[in-house]
Amino acid sequence: MRTYDFTPLWRSTIGFDRFFDLVDAAQHAGNEDNYPPCNVERLGEDRYQISLALAGFAPDEIAITAEQNVLTVEGRKAEKQQREFLYQGISSRPFRRQFNLADYVQVKGAAFENGLLQIELIREIPEAMKPRQIAISGSPASNVQQLDTKAA
Repeated sequence: MRTYDFTPLWRSTIGFDRFFDLVDAAQHAGNEDNYPPCNVERLGEDRYQISLALAGFAPDEIAITAEQNVLTVEGRKAEKQQREFLYQGISSRPFRRQFNLADYVQVKGAAFENGLLQIELIREIPEAMKPRQIAISGSPASNVQQLDTKAA
């Protein structure tokens, strides 16, 4: 696997450290456990959904935590009774999945149905951060007249 040296970019960029950390983490994530399987969907311009396949888990055995720009989903099966399986194809091992969220992406809700945990996300940019029109003050005609009188 190739590794990239971001040193030239560190010299000429300000405030992109989180981006470089994400790229670096993505390079090293090849050996990471990808359980449980999931889908990440874009539902609209600013709407997303994460679906995790959690067959065999109950809603009270799953914890979802959102803090800063990281969404964490954890699951741990409650120890009930010892069962004798001839073959166990449905995993019940504990898991922890983390998703890095972009700025202003917030978790709006979660639903658990038919073995699928669906987490709804939305990007809400604050009004202060949205583009806005800037009004230009003064009239251009009065500025031209002042220049003409000073030149004469």
